[in-house]
Amino acid sequence: MLIKLSKPEIYFFSEEIKFVLPHKKKIREWISYAIKKEKRKFQSFNFIFCSDSYLIDLNKHYLQHNFYTDIITFDNSESVDLLSGDFYISIDRIKENSRIYSVPVRKELYRVIIHGVLHLIGYNDKTSVEAEVMKQKEDYYLSLLPKFIPGKI
Repeated sequence: MLIKLSKPEIYFFSEEIKFVLPHKKKIREWISYAIKKEKRKFQSFNFIFCSDSYLIDLNKHYLQHNFYTDIITFDNSESVDLLSGDFYISIDRIKENSRIYSVPVRKELYRVIIHGVLHLIGYNDKTSVEAEVMKQKEDYYLSLLPKFIPGKI
């Protein structure tokens, strides 16, 4: 008996904060394109936008890390062939990083989104070589954003 897989889905939520992601449909298309370009498939992604305090609690509880971070990615994939995951993103960190790196908040947000997706695909950033590959991939997919979201990012 064949099991028909449902259409891949990407959902956006917020926890403890009021945040609405602009251009949801276009962001979904961009993420889907990146997954396809990396020759992977996905079932379901949940992006949860939250506060620093919410994310540090997750970081402590699940990863035993006591520091702020911009994203935590949980891999919920049931097989290596079909990705599924939850991405918790601190909007506080996004805003802080945008100030530190002098980039627009939206660009930093999109960078963090694709960063999490790349982690789920299998890219790492523990070593300097891995981090450079990850950065190149981030830059590449960010460069494609204007094809999906016209105008200034």
